[in-house]
Amino acid sequence: MPIIVNLDVMMAKRKMSLNELSTKVDLTLANLSILKTGKAKAVRFSTLEAICKVLECQPGDLLEYQETKE
Repeated sequence: MPIIVNLDVMMAKRKMSLNELSTKVDLTLANLSILKTGKAKAVRFSTLEAICKVLECQPGDLLEYQETKE
């Protein structure tokens, strides 16, 4: 998939655990884990906004486009 989710990188920079982030953004641990591992098919803007607010970052810090070679 050409969209890379760097949630784990930002969490490490902020020294925040998945459990702590889950509580602060009011998202289930399972859904946050799916997003973190890059297995999510979509993400709501409201979820992205909440994560950015808690991690004090921009959406571009979390999402990256990487071209695939065919």
